[in-house]
Amino acid sequence: MADKSTKTTALTLPSVLAFSRKLEVSDALMASGLWVDIDKIEKWQPIELHEKRNRSTHSQYGAKDEDKPKPNLSWGDVATLPHDADTLRIKFTLKILGGLEKPTACNSPAFEAKVIQIVESYRNADQFKELATRYANNIVNGRFLWRNRVGAESINIRVKHREQHWKFDAYDYKLDQFTFPTDSNHDFVQLVSVIQNGLQGDGFEYLEITAFSKLEFGQPVFPSQEMVLNPPKGEKSKFLFQLNGCAAMHSEKIGNALRTIDTWYKEDSNARAIAVEPYGSVTSRGEAHRISKNDFYTLLQKWLRDEEISVIQQHYVIATLIRGGVFGGNE
Repeated sequence: MADKSTKTTALTLPSVLAFSRKLEVSDALMASGLWVDIDKIEKWQPIELHEKRNRSTHSQYGAKDEDKPKPNLSWGDVATLPHDADTLRIKFTLKILGGLEKPTACNSPAFEAKVIQIVESYRNADQFKELATRYANNIVNGRFLWRNRVGAESINIRVKHREQHWKFDAYDYKLDQFTFPTDSNHDFVQLVSVIQNGLQGDGFEYLEITAFSKLEFGQPVFPSQEMVLNPPKGEKSKFLFQLNGCAAMHSEKIGNALRTIDTWYKEDSNARAIAVEPYGSVTSRGEAHRISKNDFYTLLQKWLRDEEISVIQQHYVIATLIRGGVFGGNE
């Protein structure tokens, strides 16, 4: 049995504690083409950005009276499908890594040993099936398309794993309800299994993911937007993300969509899924759903002290470790 000093050390959050991401996502490239040419790779062309300079009006709340009659000049990047293309293609890769129980950095061997113990216990009990199922849902339902999913007539998701190829109709999988594997959905079962294998082992699994969203001819598409702090007045203020001249989406934005699996932050079977975050933060809505008592740090330390936490909160704690981050600090 560990002596009292060892047990206390194990339960104190180390000043240095970090876990690497276990879902490594690439940036996503955007291309245009025709829905009927989905299987003809040579027909697809990179989407290029172009600038627009508009003479708009002042519409923000609190605009000064003297500014209301004046034009509001805007200058920024836009992206659209060409007028001879009706479909957007988005392509990225995903690596699912194992070795979750091993921190990238930890200056408390006793704490690390206890983390290894609870991760092993979770692995033996659930084998990551719940989390793998939820991640798989956010691949096949096309959540990662964000605004590029809105108003799409059809959405087709293609997933490649080694020599295997799977096809999914995104509208068969809801954004507000997770689908679980059944014998009648063989492709989905296989995808969940691949993600499970990646998370359980010490190696990795690799997926190539391609989404086709039929938005119709000439319609706008939505790459990621670059952050610009305090642009000079009268200068370009909106910059969209591009790679080698091709419109693209940030890996962080894709990753955020994939980990939008936390429905456990409140006792409500209809809770809206939010991205897994230590404090349940949803910055776009000015919300934090896990401010205290059910936040990552409280639940992790309770679990490490062998206090009972529910199975659903165990899922959340493990999902936060999969998210990765720098978690060390002092009270």
